[in-house]
Amino acid sequence: MTNWEDWLKTAAQPPSNHEDDKWQRTLAQVKTSLDAHEPLKGRPWRVYAKGSYANNTNVRLNFDVDIAVEYHGFFYYDLEFGLKGKDKSVVGVVDSDDPYTRDQFKKDIHDALIESFGTDSVEVGDIAYRIRNGKTTLPADVVPCWEYRRYDSEQTVHHGARIYTGSGKIVNNFPHHQLENGTSKNLATSRRYKRMARALKKLQTKMLDAGEVKDELPSYLIECLVYNVPNGSFGADTYTADMRWVLATIFNSTLVGGDWNDWEEVNGLKYLFRGDAKWTREQVHTFADAAWNHMGYE
Repeated sequence: MTNWEDWLKTAAQPPSNHEDDKWQRTLAQVKTSLDAHEPLKGRPWRVYAKGSYANNTNVRLNFDVDIAVEYHGFFYYDLEFGLKGKDKSVVGVVDSDDPYTRDQFKKDIHDALIESFGTDSVEVGDIAYRIRNGKTTLPADVVPCWEYRRYDSEQTVHHGARIYTGSGKIVNNFPHHQLENGTSKNLATSRRYKRMARALKKLQTKMLDAGEVKDELPSYLIECLVYNVPNGSFGADTYTADMRWVLATIFNSTLVGGDWNDWEEVNGLKYLFRGDAKWTREQVHTFADAAWNHMGYE
């Protein structure tokens, strides 16, 4: 019989300094390979980690490091809310004359990775170039992207990154907003937010291994679910009580009449279940129910 308090305390712990060193070495290895590639030299791009490693919500079972390579010689933009339909000049946007194309940037990144790690180690995915076969300290997903700005008013602009997938989709992300909001949430909950996010990820793995759930929720989705739990639901005397509140909130909010449709991603700029979400309310509700039963709550 599981001692849930001890299990949760262990599952909630952040990665060790040794594990942090590993993903940072992986980031440095990728950056070195890009720096050495002649066609990329002198061009305005930056490289940074994103996802669970950058946000300190990764667990030992999540091995892939998400690395963005962002071009900022020009930027893409959207005008939202009261600016829709207006000319881009209202926010000072002008056309770019940079001739460097998206296809060329992707090719240069791909060529740089092959040059450093070998053809057999680089796999082309829809979004990322996946580096495997032990050529980096940890496996890495290298994502080409471009600077993106979302103008919500003439005074409000949100800086993010735009991804053009191989299948023709456009994805706008806000990794820096995610980092800032996640850090603020963690501080406001006496560091329980990220601990519960890690613990819930490990709980899902435990349930998958036991055959109690079939659909695996993405790591980022779990972070977002815990993020939407009110701050006041954290900080109980035990981790078991905190997880009870987390699962109860997710379950109740994803009932048909719950407030799930207003839940946000950690970045605070995108709704979690609206638009072209990769997950559904029903999937989350089923998972929360199964997790509640697995923990033995009443």
